[in-house]
Amino acid sequence: MLLEKFIMQGGARLSGEVTIGGAKNAVVAIIPATILAKGRCVIHNVPNISDVSILLKVLAEMGADVAFHDKRTVEIDTTNITNPYVSYELARHLRASYYYLGALIGRCGQASVSMPGGCSLGVRPIDQHIKGFESLGASVSIDHGVINTSLEGSLIGSHVYFDVVSVGATINVMLAAARAKGLTILENVAKEPHIVDLANFLNTMGADIRGAGTDVIKIHGVDIMRGAEYSIIPDQIEAGTYMIAAAATGGDVLVQNVIPKHMESVSNKLIHAGAIVEEYDDSIRVRREGPVLPTNIKTMSHPGFPTDMQPQMTAMLALSEGTSVVTEGIWDSRFRYVDELARMGANIQVDGKVAVVQGVERLTGAQVKATDLRAGAALMIAALTAKGETEIEDIFHIERGYEDVVDKFRSLGATVKRIEVPDVDIPAAL
Repeated sequence: MLLEKFIMQGGARLSGEVTIGGAKNAVVAIIPATILAKGRCVIHNVPNISDVSILLKVLAEMGADVAFHDKRTVEIDTTNITNPYVSYELARHLRASYYYLGALIGRCGQASVSMPGGCSLGVRPIDQHIKGFESLGASVSIDHGVINTSLEGSLIGSHVYFDVVSVGATINVMLAAARAKGLTILENVAKEPHIVDLANFLNTMGADIRGAGTDVIKIHGVDIMRGAEYSIIPDQIEAGTYMIAAAATGGDVLVQNVIPKHMESVSNKLIHAGAIVEEYDDSIRVRREGPVLPTNIKTMSHPGFPTDMQPQMTAMLALSEGTSVVTEGIWDSRFRYVDELARMGANIQVDGKVAVVQGVERLTGAQVKATDLRAGAALMIAALTAKGETEIEDIFHIERGYEDVVDKFRSLGATVKRIEVPDVDIPAAL
């Protein structure tokens, strides 16, 4: 078996231009949503990432026709879907596999989906998903790690109040309710940009969804949805990652194909940390000339600071002139990557959901492992700033959410390569 690694040399100041791809968090909901229309959907600005490949394999296993027109345009015809089942072998690779539940319930009235995988960031209960499905009239059970849903008759619109703000539950219940009979009102919903993008896509297919991006979403169910052509919004997390990388290295980077409004919470914190941020119509320039300044961060639901940007920002703050406090308001285990940063010389103390980051003068290259998708991005940022060479293992996490990451960093002046080496099994002690 071969191990895949990134080998990175630190010390370069990033400069130049980088173009952002389609939003991972939007496309992983929009691909399952194509099931709701018996017809052909053409989706543009699809990111070239492993999560997309897996979701398309799931559709193919169900009986859909899937074809790429080019690297970032995919055509999906779900007319002949006959198998409302997602296998463990595919579901274990990503959390977004559970979006097939809502889509399949909406179209077929039944679904069986193995419990999802993806990044291990703590407990990710699906109780709010189940609450929503049951409110619409579906029966839900979990048997031997498989979520089974069934329906007698039709889905009926209902009033659902989510006990906690959940992106996953908001998306899943939106998918199911799009074809329910009558009006569904969802309260205390997530408001992230990819929620709005999904609603826009569903409406393009003939759904009637209003209020996405606010606290209340109203869905008038429709009987028929049709195929559509649609373009995914830019990825705010990919954009934020390159923005932070530019600031961390003291560079000067123009990040293109972004929606500046979506980046406000990240831009504001970068400014607090000493970066210069200039916004244009569809691009943002980030540069830093002075030191990295300490700043405090607390992750929150949108429009607060995104949890998916927390590790990257913490990696930069590890080099600040002072002490920063980073509070994780979403996930229980988001700080597992801190031990890897410590191998590189970072001084970070974690107590539960709070990390105290004491800035150091420099980081040093080391052998580290990506513990999850965004942690991997944080290690790449740390490696760019470090003295010497850094080897990053378990890069499959990174490639789940960042397209062409090696080429993009190289285009900005980074020294990075992807290699494959034999996996050496260490024999057990006698």
